[in-house]
Order: sequence, then C-alpha cells, then structure tokens
Amino acid sequence: MNVKKMTLEKKVQSKGYEISLRLKAFFKERSIFTVNLIGSPGGGKTTLLEALAPRLKGRAAVIEGDLQTDEDRLRIERAGLPAYQINTQGACHLDAGMIERALDEFPLSQIQFLFIENVGNLVCPAGFEIGEAMKIAVLSVTEGDDKPAKYPNAFHVSSAMVITKTDLLPYLHCDVGRMERDALQANPALKIFRLSAQAGEGVNALIDWLEEAAASQ
Repeated sequence: MNVKKMTLEKKVQSKGYEISLRLKAFFKERSIFTVNLIGSPGGGKTTLLEALAPRLKGRAAVIEGDLQTDEDRLRIERAGLPAYQINTQGACHLDAGMIERALDEFPLSQIQFLFIENVGNLVCPAGFEIGEAMKIAVLSVTEGDDKPAKYPNAFHVSSAMVITKTDLLPYLHCDVGRMERDALQANPALKIFRLSAQAGEGVNALIDWLEEAAASQ
C-alpha cells in the first residue's frame, strides 16, 4: 500500500511539474512576471497586495487562493486590481493545474505582474511550482521570530522575505534580527524587506525591486 501511495504521489507531482513548465513558458511569452506569495494565515499577504495596488494599478492582476469564501478577491478588487478566486475546498496549497484552469476564465491582457496569493501556511505551498518566476515568503512580526527556524524550506525556496506589520514592533517581543539571520541561514541569497503596509513604509522599495526583477526576466 505504501509503495502504491508513493508511486501515485510521484505521478501527481510529475504532472504538476509539467503544467508548471507550460505556465512558465506562457507567462514568459507574454512578459508577465509572476510572483507566488506564500505565508501563514493572517501574515499580511492580502494587505500587502492592497498596499502595492496604487503603484501597480492597470499593470497587475491577482489570483487568490483560499479554502473557502471570496473575501480576499473582493478586497483586491476594491483596491483597484482585477482578481480571480480559487477555492481549494480543503487542499492546503494551489497547484499548477488550478492556475492553468483559472487562466481560461481570467484574461491577462496588458498585465505586467501577476501575483498569486497561495493558501495560508508555510509548509505545503513551499513544495510546489505553479509557473511562478519567484516565490516571496510573507512573515509578520506577530507570528513570532522563530518561524524561519521552524519552517526553513519556505525561505529556502523563496527569492525574498517580506517582514510585515513592523509598525507593531513597539508592542511585541519579536527579534526581527533573529528572523533575518535564520532566514538567511536557510537561503543566503534571500532578499529581505521590512514593511508596514498600514504606514506605507517599505512598499516602494519592494515595488522597485520587483520592477528590476521583471525587467531582467
């Protein structure tokens, strides 16, 4: 039974990888820079996208992944970006097939950036490619400074870490330096941004970096 289960998992992962490669080619042909946002529930992924929206309006779109509801899609649309909702009905991550099917209903003409907000957790989304140019790990100071040490793979596979809600640091016992050291231990090439979406601090630096990354794709 265990052998059959492992064989099935390998087949599923292989098929997903094939679709991911197809999506990568699709996005590259259309010069769409695709970012897979991973992070825990409440880590600030949607709020981050809302903060990015004013500078990216007319050039960016969002695919939202959640188990249920379309609340995040509605938030993104109110912020001024087109959005598409995927409800996984219990699955702990988005897969490449879900993204490919979404594109049949979600046209991306005139779009330079596509942000995919993955289902909230630091484990499953880190293990799957969904056609993205890069992953960005979003980690809030309210989650505790031990998360990069506990979930190193999320930071190992990411190109950047965005530390959110830094305006709350005066009220918390959170060692941001430890967050950064542990994340860099997992990935020495990791780019790190400290950001408060509410205060607007660090948003422009992140967008500038994304613009440079997209230009060099």
